[in-house]
Amino acid sequence: MNWSWKTPYPEDYRTTVRQVANENATGYPPPLKTKIENIEKYDVVFIGFPTWGMQLPPPMKSFLYQYDLSGKTVVPFNTNGGYGIGSSFENVKQLCPNSQVLEGFSTKGGEEIYGILFVMEGEKLVQVQNHVQNWLEKLGLI
Repeated sequence: MNWSWKTPYPEDYRTTVRQVANENATGYPPPLKTKIENIEKYDVVFIGFPTWGMQLPPPMKSFLYQYDLSGKTVVPFNTNGGYGIGSSFENVKQLCPNSQVLEGFSTKGGEEIYGILFVMEGEKLVQVQNHVQNWLEKLGLI
């Protein structure tokens, strides 16, 4: 699903970083524009996101505040700019206390700070596809 929030983030990277830092510091959950109908019919929910400021992005926090995933299996996965997951997977666990949160998967998606927005090409693409396959098999999801 392609998520959108009511007020898009600025296109300038540094401005977005400052805004996200402020949202994280104040706990502000930006309102989402996208709605999921009948989320209760899903038993397994994959939660995908980038690492922002070493945390779960504020829009993802909004999603987890908005939807009750109690009793569901939650599977987090993420891309990062080389710094790893930070507290993002732990944030998912905290915001889904009544869910079974499985082991997450993370991969380096880019180095935004250096203007490299995407690295999933060539050999890196094949490596990540293999890692995802192995992760899903380990979790027993395929």
